[in-house]
Amino acid sequence: MNDFVYTPPMDAPVILYVDDDILVVEKPSGLLSVPGRGEDRADCLISRLRAEFPDILLVHRLDLDTSGVIIFALTPQAQVHIGRQFEARKTQKRYVALVAGHLAEDKGHVDLPLIVDWPNRPRQMVCHETGRASQTDYRVLRQEGENTRVALKPITGRSHQLRVHMLALGHPILGDPLYATGSAAEYPRLMLHAEELRLRHPRTGVSMTFRSTVPF
Repeated sequence: MNDFVYTPPMDAPVILYVDDDILVVEKPSGLLSVPGRGEDRADCLISRLRAEFPDILLVHRLDLDTSGVIIFALTPQAQVHIGRQFEARKTQKRYVALVAGHLAEDKGHVDLPLIVDWPNRPRQMVCHETGRASQTDYRVLRQEGENTRVALKPITGRSHQLRVHMLALGHPILGDPLYATGSAAEYPRLMLHAEELRLRHPRTGVSMTFRSTVPF
């Protein structure tokens, strides 16, 4: 990652939903959710949105290379309410990924604890001694040539969880700059998209579902 050059896409953020309390946006692959270290990584989704929504507040993040649905709060009360939903695992998230190879099972549950791989950070790794509990459900959608399209449901929300869990199964997500190797790495982007987010509105309590079309 030392030779990484940050070149975010210049397209304007796509707003999926907005009201007085929340802002739901489609994040493109290649754009940071929040500023990174250094002036060259200051451009990010939240800073682009702040021009129009000066009260915007962070709730969660998507990895730089992941695209899809992300929600922001527009009031401190909404930020606390939604944050608690994430912490209590009351939200439901669905991702779609293209992975290398064909999975042995059409669906399954991955339960492998994760911890940062310090000498190689930001990489994460499986560690049964000191890792934090991490669970992912997966379901095969269809085979596409030598690869497979899968739906992923993270039960926990660890850093790089979906990417490391798929790697641990022997099926890295295509285009992953950190975990894919060989032909699996030779894609223009990480083939991982946050397709759907379901939660309760922080003011009304009504269940809401937000979706973003998978771009690959």
